[in-house]
Amino acid sequence: MKLGGIDEAGRGPVVGPLVIAAVVVDKSKLSKLETLGVKDSKKLSPKKREELFKEIIRLVDDYFILKISPEEIDNRECTMNEFEVENFIKVLNSLNLKPDVLYIDAADVKEERFGEVIRKRLSFSPKIVAEHKADSKYLPVAAASILAKVTRDRAIEKLKEAYGEIGSGYPSDPITRRFLEEYYKKHGVFPPIVRKSWKTLEKIEEKLKNKEAQSTILDFLKRP
Repeated sequence: MKLGGIDEAGRGPVVGPLVIAAVVVDKSKLSKLETLGVKDSKKLSPKKREELFKEIIRLVDDYFILKISPEEIDNRECTMNEFEVENFIKVLNSLNLKPDVLYIDAADVKEERFGEVIRKRLSFSPKIVAEHKADSKYLPVAAASILAKVTRDRAIEKLKEAYGEIGSGYPSDPITRRFLEEYYKKHGVFPPIVRKSWKTLEKIEEKLKNKEAQSTILDFLKRP
């Protein structure tokens, strides 16, 4: 029996791509995945994830990884949940080998609804198990989460080579915010590697414009 797992990395960041990965693995190989130490990518160090990436690709029967650029995310004509569903379907239908059972990390408050929306648009008919935190419950999803996370991490490293220290890319990361503020101050625009539809950028722009207005007023008041 072939088991499938799908997961994403980079849904929330303001910088860099969203990555979706799916794997198909024979049920008989689950114990090998477990022995390798495959688990939810968030519970592994970057070094361990890199090691496991190669092992997973060698062991699984099929896999597919999709990188979605900030521009594609900005140009979407739907909510992020709907956009994620669209791309989960694209990835699953791109697999050469189709799973009999498919485990999905649900990106909807209603897990069953998320699974049902995907099931209706697949080019094959697996049994679907859609649950929250599926990456910490099912090995095929954990394996997919590692492929997605490593692919995104590699993309961020390439961006660092081009732009310098950009942090993790998450809006809550002070290094990322500092990078965006400095870049905007220098160029008057944000870099092409950001998701322009994120409110984070609006807030940064507002903050810098307010600072600029305040300093202009102060300069005016200081005049003799």
